[in-house]
Amino acid sequence: MTAAMTAPTPPAAPVAMPTLYIEGPAFWSPNLPGWDVARAAFRGEGEAVDPPAKRPAPQVLAPAERRRAPDTVALALEVAAAAVASAGRAAADLPCVFVSAHGDLSINDYMCSTLATHPTQLSPTKFHNSVHNAAVGYWTIGTGCMAASNSIAAYKTSFAAGLLEAATQCAADQTPVLLVGYDIPAVGALASVTTSRGLLAVAMVIAPARSARTVAAFDASLVPGASTPPALQAPVSQTLTANAMADALPLYEALARGEAATLALPLSPSLSLELRLNKP
Repeated sequence: MTAAMTAPTPPAAPVAMPTLYIEGPAFWSPNLPGWDVARAAFRGEGEAVDPPAKRPAPQVLAPAERRRAPDTVALALEVAAAAVASAGRAAADLPCVFVSAHGDLSINDYMCSTLATHPTQLSPTKFHNSVHNAAVGYWTIGTGCMAASNSIAAYKTSFAAGLLEAATQCAADQTPVLLVGYDIPAVGALASVTTSRGLLAVAMVIAPARSARTVAAFDASLVPGASTPPALQAPVSQTLTANAMADALPLYEALARGEAATLALPLSPSLSLELRLNKP
């Protein structure tokens, strides 16, 4: 038996959740390799690094796995570890939500090309790393995390969808949740159907209560109607807008400035996630 699926009906009025708290924001791109560098650049108090940094080598993985890990895994685990350390949390205890619009586009291009030309030569390791939840799998194994873990994709609205999932879990279960977002460039034939460019990864811990590590408080609401991502204020952010995770940039700019802000992030053509960000 099959069931017909219909698009969710937008709420007639805003649907809000309790106030939640952000700890340990983490950020990585080749020109802003780390939250300290990114925060200074977003505030106009620092510059992007030149030459760009090489991709990170996350210490969560054993040396051999670290060398073999694809860019998606390296990026995701780098910011995840940074967020957990900055928040002063234990990785093994944190439920986590990993979100990527496309997963590993490079490996998927390789998979499609190899299957079309020399299918018997397909690499088992590449196949293993092609699944969308590869990054969260490496994270939970590397940290010994036995808490709930999710891997989410929502195309152009992936960051907002991941943030909503993590915030909902945090509010419902009254426990901190790790949120990690990452995307990489499209290559090969896939570059003709998606415009993702560059490397970008972000992370934070969303907590149900204020702590000594809190950097901001926020209230979130589902509101009817489409929205466009808020305008970016830092010139350096413009270099990252082609990445599929770029919807995270307005939030991280606001966290860097430490100011109150209201951000509307698109969730669908008829629904938005409104964040009201306040000082801790």
